[in-house]
Amino acid sequence: MTQRRILLIVSGGIAAYKALELVRLLKGRDIAVRAVLTESAKQFVTPLSLGALTEDHVYGDMFDLKEEREIGHIQLSREADLIVVAPATANILAKMANGIADDLATTILLATDKPVLAVPAMNVRMWHHKATQRNLDQLRHDGIHVMEPGVGAMACNEWGKGRLPEPAEIAAEIERLLDQSFDVQPL
Repeated sequence: MTQRRILLIVSGGIAAYKALELVRLLKGRDIAVRAVLTESAKQFVTPLSLGALTEDHVYGDMFDLKEEREIGHIQLSREADLIVVAPATANILAKMANGIADDLATTILLATDKPVLAVPAMNVRMWHHKATQRNLDQLRHDGIHVMEPGVGAMACNEWGKGRLPEPAEIAAEIERLLDQSFDVQPL
């Protein structure tokens, strides 16, 4: 059987640290993980820690000559069975909804023909803002799978909807989507 593969795009929010646990869980389920860190995400998670867990190079620089020599953003967008954006901040959701491709992560998202799962995480007021809800409606209309965020205490000392779901919940959703679209070959 061919190993299932995801491309994990980590955007810059406080919940980015949960991406490390998500990678560990996915690897335990025999799902290969490649990772892309946005510049903001590098403030919360290092390429070294993420690379150690994925056992692969961590991508992040759109203009890295080595990465782009073979049009890396196109290759990365094609090699995965599923692209997962977790956490998906209000910023990256807005860029996705409006087709903005101004860094490696958003260029990959615009260049892909693979299924995409966005896992939002943000402040409760940002989650409920009309612009965010409009962007989410557009993403769903465009065929992007969107997980609902959790409800609870947030890093900003507020309470409400907007928390990143727990890594185990995200891993289960990833497996569900892979099972829907992955062509399993008999042994």
